[in-house]
Amino acid sequence: MSTQKLIAPSMLAADFANLQQDITLVNESEANWFHLDVMDGVFVPNISFGMPVVKAIAKHAKKPLDVHLMIVDPDRYIQTFADLGADLLTVHAEACNHLHRSLQSIKDADMKAGVALNPHTPISSLTHIISDIDLVCIMSVNPGFGGQSFIEATYEKVRELRSLIEKNNANTLIEIDGGVTNKNASQLVKAGADVLVAGSYVFSATDPTSTIANLSAQVNE
Repeated sequence: MSTQKLIAPSMLAADFANLQQDITLVNESEANWFHLDVMDGVFVPNISFGMPVVKAIAKHAKKPLDVHLMIVDPDRYIQTFADLGADLLTVHAEACNHLHRSLQSIKDADMKAGVALNPHTPISSLTHIISDIDLVCIMSVNPGFGGQSFIEATYEKVRELRSLIEKNNANTLIEIDGGVTNKNASQLVKAGADVLVAGSYVFSATDPTSTIANLSAQVNE
């Protein structure tokens, strides 16, 4: 279990007309990763951004790129995102017919392999492959749109996942994506979370840099 708890600002909430400015903000902040949500309008009811934007972010980012594919048939694009500079690639369990193979392909492309679970998908679906997963991203809102409110059942899901990881002596990190604020961050970490994705909460703040610093301090005290 990693000792330092990580903050990954979600660039979906950034100002796309001033993207480089927001990339610099994250670079110079106490954030640990860039979280990039790629949505295709099919797997989730929204289209976010694709390869050109990821490439532009990769060019300026000085911190790891945590790329979250909310798309159908993600296997087609694994090598593409490796070439674009993703450090960690997360695919949805619900979008992969052969999840074990998908994870292997991600690792073969020299990236860390993540699995995301929608709110209705049980932790038990990962029982037999937990040791092959570098990160599990628990969706704490229904995926597709930023700014949604947090699903309270997430805490129990995190505790269940933490128990599965420890039972298997796995090194899997737990990431929470959706509705994270200073109101639930401590409770999430207490339940077992390692990485908190924060989008609207960071980028809609008057002072995003301080918001990131305060969130990081709160979960690492």
